[in-house]
Amino acid sequence: MKCNTSAAVTWAVLALSSIPALAQEAAQAQATEHQISYNAAITSDYRYRGLSQTRLDPALQGGVDYVHGPTGLYVGTWLSTIKWTKDLGGDGNIEWDLYAGKRGNLGETLTYDVGGLYYWYPDNSLNPRANTFEVYGRLGFGPAYVKYSHSTTNLFGTANSKRSGYLDVGADLDVGNGFILNLHAGRQEVNNNSAFSYNDYKVGVSKDLGVATLSLAWIKANTDAYLSPQGKNLGKSGAVLTLSKTF
Repeated sequence: MKCNTSAAVTWAVLALSSIPALAQEAAQAQATEHQISYNAAITSDYRYRGLSQTRLDPALQGGVDYVHGPTGLYVGTWLSTIKWTKDLGGDGNIEWDLYAGKRGNLGETLTYDVGGLYYWYPDNSLNPRANTFEVYGRLGFGPAYVKYSHSTTNLFGTANSKRSGYLDVGADLDVGNGFILNLHAGRQEVNNNSAFSYNDYKVGVSKDLGVATLSLAWIKANTDAYLSPQGKNLGKSGAVLTLSKTF
């Protein structure tokens, strides 16, 4: 059979022209499968579970996350400047978090997130050590969520506090014009140390400005058991302003 030269050339040109499109599709699939993001922030006061970690002073923060899209498996790390380990007579000025888990959907509107989080305080020199490991589980329903964290070690340097728990409920509600209303209430139970147990609350609003996200929140922990060396109540009511960026 004789080959039609014109047709052969046409098919060759079509095949070659499809290579960039196929390569682009492959790259997009790869990007969806392997998702890496970075985050950075500056905040007027690093509050965690209602308590200031920086003696009511500003903090610098940043991290990186990797997500495997098809499975929902993720791993990440995050750092912040702190002061509380020194305030307790130890050393160090960094909190370094390492975490991993799995997230996904349980139907059309219900989501889940389970994993583990290690809070590492390099050179903290405290006894018991400040380093803490927690396992956690989170259920989300639309903008609302409930999360429980359970420590398998002593909790942030508190003696004999293994198996402490923190219950976190909240919602992030779209109120229009790009504003998100952030609501939260939490309960920290410190095992065998009831004097250190407390509730905390947050009401805030955030807005994506394009170049960054600006957040303003009112935060309070109803306890006077956590004081700075200067006698400041680290859980007192206060406004916290944060400028953050994810890229």
